[in-house]
Amino acid sequence: MNRFTRAAVAAAVVCALHGAAQAQTILRWGDVVGGSHPQVQMIDRVAAEVKAKTGGRVEIQAFAGGQIGGSRDMIEAVANGSQQLVTEGAANFGAWIPSISVVEAPYIWRDPQHLIKALNGPLLAQYNQQLVKARGMRILGAVYYGTRHVTTSTKAVNTLADMKGLKLRVPENDVFKAMAESWGARPTPMNFNELYLALKQGVVDGQENPLPTIKSGKFYEVQKYLVLSGHIMTPRLVVVNDAAWQKIAATDRKAVEDVLKAQMAWADSQIIAQEKTLVDEFKAAGVTVLQPDVAEWRKATLAAVPPKFEAKWGKGTYESIANMK
Repeated sequence: MNRFTRAAVAAAVVCALHGAAQAQTILRWGDVVGGSHPQVQMIDRVAAEVKAKTGGRVEIQAFAGGQIGGSRDMIEAVANGSQQLVTEGAANFGAWIPSISVVEAPYIWRDPQHLIKALNGPLLAQYNQQLVKARGMRILGAVYYGTRHVTTSTKAVNTLADMKGLKLRVPENDVFKAMAESWGARPTPMNFNELYLALKQGVVDGQENPLPTIKSGKFYEVQKYLVLSGHIMTPRLVVVNDAAWQKIAATDRKAVEDVLKAQMAWADSQIIAQEKTLVDEFKAAGVTVLQPDVAEWRKATLAAVPPKFEAKWGKGTYESIANMK
């Protein structure tokens, strides 16, 4: 091999090594929630820190506010790999893990800390194994979305009887439908990104979401009443396409996991802090806040919902999770 050949080979090796060093993985992360919501901010914070910690080898692109689809659309996109990441309510993965909807069951969690601790341990690992096997998606973590309350456009809900016949938007899953029916309401499943206009135009009479979502979605602008029903504490899952995940170098996956863990804790703290102040903020904006007899709501809900789903969740599962320390 003459010196010119050796030089050419050396140059090719340098170029190949440089290309490998610059190889980049792009992860598209979608969320139906938009605006200034802490879990939208979480994506941006994770993206910036991951880019820095991986030297740009992993780039996360944020698509909030339903830019690339509704809940079902994005979950399916993550499953088939055309999108790599999504933050979505746990119950929406029930097509592949039938029992997972129990973690969004009404009145199952005592407080946010109960939820956060339970869903960042063995319970989540169990669901993760099932989801990877069933549909090639991996759960990277769980975040606290908030405690859900009802809002209505024109009807004051002072007792549970006032919910009778009310057309209530709910997420597209069976647990929420059954819960609304237990109140006497007419459950109306609808994509989240269609909700503001539906409320404004009177397509539905009300909706139910956590306070930070009512704020970021600006639903308080088109709702007259806030009913502090506190019926569900929702966990949302950060889920990645497993094939895309496995293509990332192990050291970079560890960096993503570490950053995500810290930023999920940050988002949880932001949600909890907002929940302490938003009722007063909504009052100041002209919303009438109603405090119902939660025991009445709880009794009607628990008489109907857990028994209906016991076969799907497993006998005693609701009680076991509710009693976790």
